[in-house]
Amino acid sequence: MSRFVWLPLLGIIGIIAMLVIPIPPTMLDVLLIINLSISLTVLLVAMSIREALDFSVFPSLLLVTTLFRLALNVSSTRLILTQGYAGHVIETFGSFVIGSNAVVGVIVFLILIIIQFIVITRGAERVAEVAARFTLDAMPGKQISIDADLNSGLINEAEARQRRKAIEQEADFYGAMDGASKFVKGDAIASMIIVAVNIIGGFIVGMAQLNLSFSQAISQFTQLSVGDGLVSQIPALLLSTATGLIVTRSATSEHLGKDILQQIFSNSTMLFIVAGLIVLLGVFTPISILPTLPAAILFLIASRRLVRRKKETDARALQEAEQKKTATTKSPESMYALLHIEPIEFEFGYALVPMADRNQGGDLLERVGLIRKQCALELGIVVPMIRFRDNLQLKPNEYIIKIRGTEVARFELVPNHYLAMSGPVSDPMIVGIPTKEPAFGLPAEWVNDTMRERAVLSGYTVVDPPSLIATHLTEILKTHAAELLGRQEVRTLLDAVKERHPVLVEELVPQLLAVGDVQRVLCNLLRERVSIRDLVSILEALADQSRFSRDPDVLSEYVRQRLARQITDQVRSGAPSITAITLSQATERRIQEHLTQGEQGSQLALDPRFTAQLIKNLGEHINRLAALGKNSILLVSPTIRAQLRRVIQRTLPDLSVLSYAELDPDAPIESGGVVNL
Repeated sequence: MSRFVWLPLLGIIGIIAMLVIPIPPTMLDVLLIINLSISLTVLLVAMSIREALDFSVFPSLLLVTTLFRLALNVSSTRLILTQGYAGHVIETFGSFVIGSNAVVGVIVFLILIIIQFIVITRGAERVAEVAARFTLDAMPGKQISIDADLNSGLINEAEARQRRKAIEQEADFYGAMDGASKFVKGDAIASMIIVAVNIIGGFIVGMAQLNLSFSQAISQFTQLSVGDGLVSQIPALLLSTATGLIVTRSATSEHLGKDILQQIFSNSTMLFIVAGLIVLLGVFTPISILPTLPAAILFLIASRRLVRRKKETDARALQEAEQKKTATTKSPESMYALLHIEPIEFEFGYALVPMADRNQGGDLLERVGLIRKQCALELGIVVPMIRFRDNLQLKPNEYIIKIRGTEVARFELVPNHYLAMSGPVSDPMIVGIPTKEPAFGLPAEWVNDTMRERAVLSGYTVVDPPSLIATHLTEILKTHAAELLGRQEVRTLLDAVKERHPVLVEELVPQLLAVGDVQRVLCNLLRERVSIRDLVSILEALADQSRFSRDPDVLSEYVRQRLARQITDQVRSGAPSITAITLSQATERRIQEHLTQGEQGSQLALDPRFTAQLIKNLGEHINRLAALGKNSILLVSPTIRAQLRRVIQRTLPDLSVLSYAELDPDAPIESGGVVNL
């Protein structure tokens, strides 16, 4: 096809040349047939497309064909007025089509003009205007819908770009069609004027220059002018019809002919009634039964065939349904499908359905898209698509969150209320329904709309139900991020890194570590909410250390040390300094004495009373510092950090346990107390 890209340009140059350079009658005959062929081709293409954008070049093509037709009119007019002959094609249309009767030719030409100008062109012009306006009005809604689908994970970035491009093309197309329909209208007007000019000019030329009589001049030049008008007006009528078909075409999976047959001849009862009415028309009116009987028989046969086909289709559908049901019952694949578990599920009662329904003004799906982006930025993982479904077994305003089929959180909202959480000082005048904030377990109250304004003025943090759900879901995803990162997800992350750092990935996997080993290290980091977004640095650290050890716990500690600056910034959270609780040397030494090495790595077997006392002392320090508005961490030696974290994580899940090697040397550290046991 690339060899023919210059043909349109050469065609335009040829059309311009036709306006000024005379062409012989034989070439004009060829060009007139080409014009008719092009118009017929455009009409057939317009009938076969499934949606308007399948023929997006039509507005430009319409302009070119209109210009081509007008150039042919100029050339034929030049030949008619100078030679009294414009080729065999025009002569044939003037003699054969109109029967050498100028009056008949004029009437036929006027009928074609009326059909094209008043019926087809005007309707197509109006439809094009309305379609262009509605398409432009619908663009913002379509863009919002695409963004919502992208945010909720229903489509990826490439598909979103493709959809946006399709919307832009649709708007450009209908905008162009709004203007292109004016070409057809102007062409019809120009055709009438050209025929009138040819008749009047030919009469003058015949009488003054060719010495023809009045009747001879009128007969000859009227015949040629009307023939010229017909040979150009028939292609114009075809293009007008194509214009109307395109602007009235709705998107479908079939072409126009099949749609017409399916939608008109789909009701056998209506066809039977039509056949009966046609017979009655021939019997009870002066119209003879002879012309009505064939039409009635045709409709009756079509009706009977539709009835027979419908029975066959219904029987086939019933048989296929039975076979599918049997296959579903017996097929092992169907049983395997039942074993599939969604990574994340959000089930809610029927009263919460409007929050997830865009048509009812709900924006929960859009919020979920933002949550997935937030997790990608903060944790470095791509959260799987969250499955939303209503559950009639739940209370109307209750929802549950499941991770891999297991419930991990449940909460019940109060209708028409907001969740208010007090600051350092609570207002006794604010009265609501006591509850606990689901994400962090903070004391809170459900307040109505009137009390909400007072709570905001009193310094309370007030959130609406959708924001509450979004916060709760975000916290659940962060807490259980390690459970969502499997080997397949790690393989996908490695493939993404490999595009820019192929040497690093090829050296590490599978030569030094398996994908499962990398996955265990990443999960260890995520369990303590250490972001794995800087995957290149993590893989570099693994490539360096995996030559000496393949223990995931050892590798995780080494990676944490490589990410010291990131971890320090994370625990500092914008505070002027890091408040650290430490263990005395005796306490650390006692803990180290209970470290044992087993098949599963290092294990810490502490005395239960010692563990309880350690957790109690840590809790006292944490509460004391929290009362001062300080977030604290536990700072220990690298040899016991990971094992000690596992011991205290159930009781103190929010306490960050860091080793001295994981802190940035430039970070200011403030002592928050020493635990001495």
